[in-house]
Amino acid sequence: MIIPDKLPTENARGYAYRVLRQNIVNLELEPGSVISENETASLMHLSRTPVREALIELSKNGLVEIQPQRGSYISKIDYAIIEEAKFVRLVLELAVLRIACVSIPKEYSIKINANLASQELCLEQEKGLELIYLDNEFHRLLFEAVRKQWSYNLLSSQMMHFDRLRVLAMKALDHARTVTDHHEICRAIENHDRDLAESLMSQHLSRHALEKEELMGRYPDYFK
Repeated sequence: MIIPDKLPTENARGYAYRVLRQNIVNLELEPGSVISENETASLMHLSRTPVREALIELSKNGLVEIQPQRGSYISKIDYAIIEEAKFVRLVLELAVLRIACVSIPKEYSIKINANLASQELCLEQEKGLELIYLDNEFHRLLFEAVRKQWSYNLLSSQMMHFDRLRVLAMKALDHARTVTDHHEICRAIENHDRDLAESLMSQHLSRHALEKEELMGRYPDYFK
């Protein structure tokens, strides 16, 4: 498990929640694995109480299963939840593209192109987790460019299950297709081609369906 530093603004419970969520989403804590309150609290230099509270909160989000008398487990990946998350994300992303294809501020065009250049560098250096961060940043910039930052924050808070699958795909499969998708979407926006941009985004966010069988074949114990 990766333990980042506690932020000055965080209380113990918030810190425990952030660290656990980050490790679950990034698959540092594997789906189906047991998580010990004592060991986790020791690693974070916390008491058991904030860790227990964080686990309870994560159980409400479906990322942790707490079984009385047996312990806590990292929930396995559930494709039914992923399909629902993809539906919500696609609706919002397509709405954002419709606005972006009309016009976006030049400063955001520059930021998005810089992001794409960083993605290419990560691809060359095989830095999968950094590429996932840049992937998220690419989509965030699109929302921010059309003044829909609040919508992105709301969306990202509900994407934990979907993000686990994205991390698994990044670790197991070819990253290049994701970067190519981003370049093609960006070109469609620059050309004000709304239909093409929407088609490309739909393919981009549905790619996990094509990868489903391969991922389940490689990691059968990760899935419900």
